Amino acid sequence: MNRSTAAATQHAPLALGIVLAFAATSLPLSAVTIAIGVYLPQYFARNLGVELGVVGAAFALIRLIDIPLDPLLGLAMDRTKTRWGRYRIWTVAGAPVLMVAIYMLFMAPEGVSLAYIMTWLLVMYLGTSMLHLSHAAWGATLAKTYNERARIFGVMAAVGVAGSVLVLTMPMVVKLLGFDEEALGVPGMGWFILALTPVAVAAVVWKTPEYIAPEVKGHQFQLREYWSLFARPTMGRILLADLLLALGPGWMAAVYMFFFTDSRGFSTSEASLLLMVYIAAGFVGAPMMGRLAMKISKHRAVMVATTGYSLILICLMAIPKGNVLVGIFPMFMAGFLAAGFTVLLRAMTADVADEIRLEQGKERSGLLYALTTLTSKIAGAFSIWLTFMVLEKVGYQAKAGAVNTAEAIRGLELAYLIGPIVFVMLGGVCMFGYRLGPERTAEIRRLLDEQEAASYDQSAVIDTLDPGETSIPSPLIEPSRS
Repeated sequence: MNRSTAAATQHAPLALGIVLAFAATSLPLSAVTIAIGVYLPQYFARNLGVELGVVGAAFALIRLIDIPLDPLLGLAMDRTKTRWGRYRIWTVAGAPVLMVAIYMLFMAPEGVSLAYIMTWLLVMYLGTSMLHLSHAAWGATLAKTYNERARIFGVMAAVGVAGSVLVLTMPMVVKLLGFDEEALGVPGMGWFILALTPVAVAAVVWKTPEYIAPEVKGHQFQLREYWSLFARPTMGRILLADLLLALGPGWMAAVYMFFFTDSRGFSTSEASLLLMVYIAAGFVGAPMMGRLAMKISKHRAVMVATTGYSLILICLMAIPKGNVLVGIFPMFMAGFLAAGFTVLLRAMTADVADEIRLEQGKERSGLLYALTTLTSKIAGAFSIWLTFMVLEKVGYQAKAGAVNTAEAIRGLELAYLIGPIVFVMLGGVCMFGYRLGPERTAEIRRLLDEQEAASYDQSAVIDTLDPGETSIPSPLIEPSRS
């Protein structure tokens, strides 16, 4: 295989089957995200007797403690080189860490202490970081073109929707089996995630190739480069937008069940059904937003999504109490548009990784995705802490059977709507003036191809299809099929 043939192979679109297999990691990650963000804090407060302030403080403190972890993990991943790949090995290592923490959190005994919650939240976030960072960085190396990245990250988001929808059915399954959905719905989610994680990781590891780009010798990462990444105009806009677009929906997620049960008059099962509609809409919305990005560019698609999302939120107060049929439409539209937030920003981050590799000759995908995860963690910490603090200030009582005043319910409604609308609209504003569009990324990709062709070295190629042969001239580390 000559250099031009190798380059063409790298740029050929991946088969849909491979893309779907690679996206499997999104199943447990999305399930964990929705269960942790919406159900677990409420479960601790309502069913395990932990006060709202304690729950909010636990989630906030662990997120803040966990913040330095992701950049270190990202840097370690970018420096990893094994015969099995760079990011594949981290995917395998992250699964058992996540599973142990899920068991301890979702099967926690009544009256657990703050130390217990914080310890296992920290372990859980370590596992999710290992899986999320390796998955996102691996995806950035799989996709080599502007549009292919929108396609792959769109499929990843759509598959993640399936994980979220499936985990949301667990309280309903528990109820159908004749058990108490309030008491056992969240543990049911935990068992589902425990079963799903090893299956999903196995699909990724066995079916997905991994490409390790050649690096230019001589450049070593220094701590001051963290600031250079933040200060880069393109990455700075992405990080600020990512923080705001995580804070808005995260704020809503923290009080979702309280709002839909106590303000809108839905039962827990009905509220879960509407949330399922919201999440399921992403199955259509994620790839459609990716297609829109191909037409008008990614940053403009973000602005379209944020504007539409904010307008839809205003309509939620018009839903008649307890009317599921009326509630389905605005929830579907909100979920459809929200699916574009993460998809488009992650695809844009991959473009920045190419820009940096052209300048520095080093792979920084893992580190860049660690920075975006860092912003999400900051948003996650403050969304739960701030909303729970606000609910306490307005006198809202979260404990099962508590009776809330009209003023407390009104405070709950304002907390649910005002913050998310402001943050999401500001996230869209961040995209004004963004300059790394399709033309610039195509030029960067052309220059990288020239660099890679010049530095291509057949002796560095590994192909694990046949453990007895390591000289096949391909830039891919193929998955094992034995």
